[in-house]
Amino acid sequence: MTQWLQLQQLDPKYLEQVDQLYDDTFPMAVRQYLSQWIESQDWEYTADVDNEALAKVRFHDLLNQLDDQYSRFSLEKDFLSQHNIRKIKRNLQDRFQDDPVSMAMIINRSLKEERQILLSAQNTEETTSDVMMEKQRELDNKVKDIKNRVQESEQNIKKLEDLQDDYDFKNNDLLLSEVCHLWLNILFSFSGCVKEVVGQMADVLNVAEQMQIELITLELPDWRKRQQMACIGGPPNVCLDQLQNWFTTVVECLLQVRQQLKKLLELEQKYTYEHDPITHSKISLEDRTLSLFKSFIANSMVVERQPCMPTHPQRPLVLKTGVQFTVKVRLLAKLQEFNHTVKVKVFFDKDVTERRKGFRRFNVLGTNMKVMNMEESNNLAAEFRHLVKEMFKNLGPLIVTEELHTISFEAELCHAAMVFNIATSLPVVVISNVSQLPSGWASILWYNMLNSETKNLSFFLNPPPVTWGQLSEVLSWQFSSVTKRGLNDEQLRMLGEKLVGQRAVNDPEAAIPWSKFCKGGSEKNFTFWLWIEGILDLIKRHLLSLWNDGCIMGFVSKEHGKALLNDKYPGTFLLRFSESNRDGAITFSWVEHTANEEPQVRSVEPYTKKELSAVSLPDIIRNYRVMAVENIPDNPLRYLYPDIPKDIAFKKYYSKPKDSIENGKESVEFICKLLIEVLDPEVFTAPPDLERAHWFPALATGQIKSPRLFLVYFSRFQKKESTLSWARNHKLKF
Repeated sequence: MTQWLQLQQLDPKYLEQVDQLYDDTFPMAVRQYLSQWIESQDWEYTADVDNEALAKVRFHDLLNQLDDQYSRFSLEKDFLSQHNIRKIKRNLQDRFQDDPVSMAMIINRSLKEERQILLSAQNTEETTSDVMMEKQRELDNKVKDIKNRVQESEQNIKKLEDLQDDYDFKNNDLLLSEVCHLWLNILFSFSGCVKEVVGQMADVLNVAEQMQIELITLELPDWRKRQQMACIGGPPNVCLDQLQNWFTTVVECLLQVRQQLKKLLELEQKYTYEHDPITHSKISLEDRTLSLFKSFIANSMVVERQPCMPTHPQRPLVLKTGVQFTVKVRLLAKLQEFNHTVKVKVFFDKDVTERRKGFRRFNVLGTNMKVMNMEESNNLAAEFRHLVKEMFKNLGPLIVTEELHTISFEAELCHAAMVFNIATSLPVVVISNVSQLPSGWASILWYNMLNSETKNLSFFLNPPPVTWGQLSEVLSWQFSSVTKRGLNDEQLRMLGEKLVGQRAVNDPEAAIPWSKFCKGGSEKNFTFWLWIEGILDLIKRHLLSLWNDGCIMGFVSKEHGKALLNDKYPGTFLLRFSESNRDGAITFSWVEHTANEEPQVRSVEPYTKKELSAVSLPDIIRNYRVMAVENIPDNPLRYLYPDIPKDIAFKKYYSKPKDSIENGKESVEFICKLLIEVLDPEVFTAPPDLERAHWFPALATGQIKSPRLFLVYFSRFQKKESTLSWARNHKLKF
């Protein structure tokens, strides 16, 4: 793979660095067109001032390569690319004809800086991976260490038991003097072994206490935070298997230590002596072991799969009354003796002390108790399916989508006459109508970005602001979680300016209040988040392939769009989302030149879901017409920004030439389906005698004054002269 292809696979932040390497002095287009040839030359040697003759040869070689590329564009009838190649070649000749060494130096420097960018990206990725791997190795080593120490102490306890058995066996057949001598010998060995065993057990507990810090204080909260981020679209690094292995191993070792302590106490009852380590250490060892065991068990239950409605799998933690949801809990301490004995109960808003008057109350319908088992999986897990039922409906201090509730799980675990009560919980938003889902999801986004507590139910009484750096990443996740493409730096720049102005560009710490994001309405009577949600829905329903393939620039303001198009070839257009439509709409802007060769950027009325349901956006672009009296130009859309011929960009998305619909018993085939833009609807006459033609409903109600849109289907069976005459008058070719 060439260096240039490797660069194109990097994250947008690195691509922006690449973009800064090239300007009009040596255009990026040359690097793109001639990437293999450029990388095959030794530019460092060519750039030496003593090698001017070689630099001149390489300069003319480069011009010849551009001529070859021009010929390829000529065969492809790519007029715009031919134009660009000619312009680039002239500029290079003007700049480097008399100083080819300078060109070699520029190329050499650019290639070196590209390699630095690649190396930086690789090092960052490797460093992150190495840090995680090193952390896992450290924990694995500590787990192995604690297992080895437990096994060593087990062997020494066996040695103590053997010494005791040896004494008991010989004691019956020896005289008193011989018994005393035997006891002294055994006591010497016994006391040394006891010291070693007690020391080993203390060391085991020391390591276990370190593991308590590592796993319960650090690793488990880190996993929960990763789960929160994965919930709102972040990286799906939430596997519990490794954490379960560590928990289980430590708990098993602690149980072994408890058994070993019992054996030591039995030995102490038979043989003890002054300064016996068992007598002096047994209480401390017992207390430490039990405390650690309780700590690991108490923290071992987690929600493995968050509450989620099957109808909205990408919106967990938002539940609707009367709609079933599923949730799965898991016990990290996977001990065989717990199988089929651990009963888990589910509760809604149990023991919520901060619940005030006016908050809604709910209950869950269905089996509220499950038994954990390892039959369906290799883990101790229980899955619940429930409905939420509203018990009390009151007006409270918060709107429905800001009112947080708690779903909690409790279990009673019995082991060796000990009873442990364990629990875990999660905050959820409960809605009563699916139209509240976008706002409910906004609450989950905000909460998960800023809060790791599970019962901070008053969070939205005074929600803290989020930084633009945090929010920009989460906004990109919303797109990458439902499509194959997140938001690049330029798209995020536009959104940042829309939220907090120009300072968002250079200040990731710029604060954004909840009210700015979702709470209050704007001058357009809808919030920033509802606008984003409408665009997401538009992409999922009608634009998914175009978005995934990078055809849609999307988030670019009208003013910035004009700036991008002004110096482009006439007919260049870009696709951007409407900023004034709550439910999501897309428009295209194109540049054309006036009689004075002044660039003029024009835009079309945005297309909504209703219009895109009738005709796909690629077909609209292919068949687009601008009609006015005695002024009917051809399709003005020629090149997708920056310079991709329209048909190359959209050909694979065009619908088939013939659409077929059932008309009674006959199948009518249509050879053309057009969405026509009418600039002067007062003088535009509809085509007569068409088998299928209609105005969009929005037009009939006067919601769109001008331009108007007209959807027309032309049948190949239509032979009436009136229809053909209408088509000729409007210069339609089909």
